Amino acid sequence: MTRGRPLPPLRVLLAAPRGFCAGVRRAIDAVEQALRRFGPPVFVRRAIVHNLAVVRSLEAKGAIFVEELSEVPDGAVVILSAHGVARHVEADGRNRGQRVFNAICPLVAKVHQGVVRHHQDGRRVILIGHEGHPETIGTLGQLPEGAAFVVDSAEAVQMLDLDPGTPVAYAVQTTYSADEAAAIVAAIEARFSDARGPRGSDICYATTNRQAAVRSLAPRVDAMIVAGEHFSSNACRLAEVASAFGCPSVQLVADASHVDWSLLTRSRIVAITSAASTPEATVEGIVAALAGRFDVQVEEVEHVAETVSFKPLKIH
Repeated sequence: MTRGRPLPPLRVLLAAPRGFCAGVRRAIDAVEQALRRFGPPVFVRRAIVHNLAVVRSLEAKGAIFVEELSEVPDGAVVILSAHGVARHVEADGRNRGQRVFNAICPLVAKVHQGVVRHHQDGRRVILIGHEGHPETIGTLGQLPEGAAFVVDSAEAVQMLDLDPGTPVAYAVQTTYSADEAAAIVAAIEARFSDARGPRGSDICYATTNRQAAVRSLAPRVDAMIVAGEHFSSNACRLAEVASAFGCPSVQLVADASHVDWSLLTRSRIVAITSAASTPEATVEGIVAALAGRFDVQVEEVEHVAETVSFKPLKIH
């Protein structure tokens, strides 16, 4: 841009709520507490939450991330991620003499309790979720092998090798799209004569609130930037919701360095949101980058106020 030429105006709408949810804060706090209590290194099985900036920050403080507990020395301190794990994982750590703290999100733990209860009641469990996602793997790992099925579409429900009279129960990955889950639940209830659901919604409040905020902003803006990782389920769902509800240009970026500026050249109103595992500093960095190219007017648009908090994990 030519020096002295005025920057083009850009109205920036910050979706609220956005960013860290209570479960993410609790999990990150657990690692930091363990580092203060025991000193480094503290080992963490898999990404504590799905955000590389968070992982790198904790590594700088002395956390060591591993794939499996077999990589952790006997007697070491281990934190298990917010996504939840199969039952055998925690037991394996304790059998190795490791000091294991499970930072599972309480809302994911609630899903675990629900599928166990339904299984004990003699029902086949149908889990609405993404095959291979850590939360899905952890939920399936609460039950004997083969006791549950994973579906991600109404079509997948029709393909289940179950008689329509089979007593079934369904559960939902906490970060799943609320709209897509509703369609799959309808397919389950239409196919099976005896189907039960969870006590209340399995989709967490943060997922629901962030998707609702995006849904309301999408038709109002020329473009939307979703701050989050491509391997984050809730980040991907936010981008999908924005596109589905009318935003003509949507990009999911890990940070400001990944923004495709060519997609914003004709934009006059841009919305920004962030996944439940994305630190607010990432959003601030994107706003600062926008301010370097546009004459920005920033406005926060609150959809709903969040007051949820969880008790800290006891690290002792």
